[in-house]
Amino acid sequence: MKRIEVVAGIICTGSPEGPDVRYFATQRGYGDYKDFWEFPGGKMEPGETPQQALARELREELAIDVNVGRFLCTVEHDYPAFHLTMHCYFCAIAGGKAPELLEHEAARWLSPAELHSVNWLPADIKVVEALEK
Repeated sequence: MKRIEVVAGIICTGSPEGPDVRYFATQRGYGDYKDFWEFPGGKMEPGETPQQALARELREELAIDVNVGRFLCTVEHDYPAFHLTMHCYFCAIAGGKAPELLEHEAARWLSPAELHSVNWLPADIKVVEALEK
């Protein structure tokens, strides 16, 4: 089975442990999982650390600079056509620029209570579960 290694950014406002935290979720606009929701990110390039890949991917997808923070989890998930390894890190937007959707259909800032209000990709459901611990 094909293996894909990616990074995902848990972009949040405020402290992840704070009462007013909001998480940024994006809706896919293409592919087999079009219209599903995900934490944005993408594939790692050879020679990149996960943090470097995440900063690059979020610049490419959302036209933002981020401060990559602490590691949340690594998700292992088998999709029908490939095995996904996804490294997830908390991120904060640097410079105050709002995300611009360059590759996604839609985006929402979700409170912890709203995390189950969107149709997550199967691997991202595991990230939501890690956030709830």
